[in-house]
Amino acid sequence: MNHFNLYNSLSKKKEIFKPITPGTVKMYVCGPTVYDLLHVGNFRGLIFFNVLRNWLKHLGYSVNYVYNYTDIDDKIIKKSKEENKLASEISSKFIKEFENDFKLLKISKASHNPKCTDYINDIISFISDLIEKKFAYVRNNNVFFSCKKFSAYGKLSGKNIEDLISGHRITINQDKENPIDFVLWKPSDHGEPGWESPWGRGRPGWHIECSVMANAILGDQIDIHGGGMDLIFPHHENEIAQSESKTGKNFAKYWVHNNFIKFDDQKMSKSIGNIIKARTFMADYNPEILKYMILSVHYRSPINFSIKQIQQSIISLIKIYSALEQAQNTIKGESNISNISYFKEELEIVQTSFNNDINTPIVFAQIFNVIRKFNNAFKNEKNENIAKEFLAFFSLVGSILSLFSEKPKKILFELNLILLKEKNISLKQIETEIKKRDKFRKEKNYKESDLIRDELLGKGIELNDTIDGTQWSVKL
Repeated sequence: MNHFNLYNSLSKKKEIFKPITPGTVKMYVCGPTVYDLLHVGNFRGLIFFNVLRNWLKHLGYSVNYVYNYTDIDDKIIKKSKEENKLASEISSKFIKEFENDFKLLKISKASHNPKCTDYINDIISFISDLIEKKFAYVRNNNVFFSCKKFSAYGKLSGKNIEDLISGHRITINQDKENPIDFVLWKPSDHGEPGWESPWGRGRPGWHIECSVMANAILGDQIDIHGGGMDLIFPHHENEIAQSESKTGKNFAKYWVHNNFIKFDDQKMSKSIGNIIKARTFMADYNPEILKYMILSVHYRSPINFSIKQIQQSIISLIKIYSALEQAQNTIKGESNISNISYFKEELEIVQTSFNNDINTPIVFAQIFNVIRKFNNAFKNEKNENIAKEFLAFFSLVGSILSLFSEKPKKILFELNLILLKEKNISLKQIETEIKKRDKFRKEKNYKESDLIRDELLGKGIELNDTIDGTQWSVKL
């Protein structure tokens, strides 16, 4: 098998993946700040890094995967004041809400889901080390990291310290020695959550928590650090600075970043009002559609969510599950099979594509090549062995993508129901017309029954008479 190549944001190129310790992968991905329901953009990284973890495990690696919760933050405190609740109540509530949404995706949990507030003592110890090593300083109960003391600052983002200092976007804080220095510890205002420290009662800055949790759980050096592209600067740049200043070692070997999601070619923003919660999307459509849409585009490319793209994804999933249903209905006994020879060429391309920086669009192209090959083979005669190989192919690829494991009949009904709503036709209307048609057919009034069938077909609804009764579907 070819080497696994992964794009490294640090080197700006694809590299052959070689973990620090052979056979073991330590991966840390920045998780959500838990003060609200998460939007679909937050779920892109979650869905992609699940696939990356699954592929690494498929290659035989043992993967220790950390996905954290930021459970103390200005946004959480602001929300707690607005709702007159403890910050811990807000964060606990939205961790539970996130985990409810997560379950809908039917993907495996991370090895660890640490919370910042569980690591306060480790954070204080970490900051103390940075102060002792002269990489951090104390001013008015604040602790700041001195960026100029870390000579490699900017190596991930490509930003130059002098340019940052002269830039107009940096707010000057009189306590800082340098405007680009960032806070490691800040004092808590009266009534705000805080912890006792050598520098007074306060709480950690945002950047320090990930360095500390990664260090505490995975050690001084990790193989993969991931997150959205928006985290490259300043968050991940600052993580590198504080982690490497403390340990004197390279923090992460590979930096992996997923791109953004747009809606109708516009970046999601509160001002535009196009932020869609993942829960809302999954309720209106289906978790399978969300996963399919996100993975149909390469993780380093932007995704454009639009009604057209959603409908195309639904149609694609209907084609896939229709073929899966046909294959399942063909098999009389056990469907287990170890050899996939009929689809060997397509499977090899799939494996090469996963090895090429998790190139899921090519994987999806091969999925439809397999479906075409399967449908062509079944035009004249149903072949049980080909059906078994077809199911084995989808079992293998689906286990990596965390897709295609739904019961075909159930999800096909749900997907068709969504398309039905898009056509502004109610299920009750169709069921009423089918009952009328059934009555005409029993009376052998085929002229009227055919008229109903043709009228429904004109509206984009196909009828299929089976031994289990008349089935309907939206014409693709």
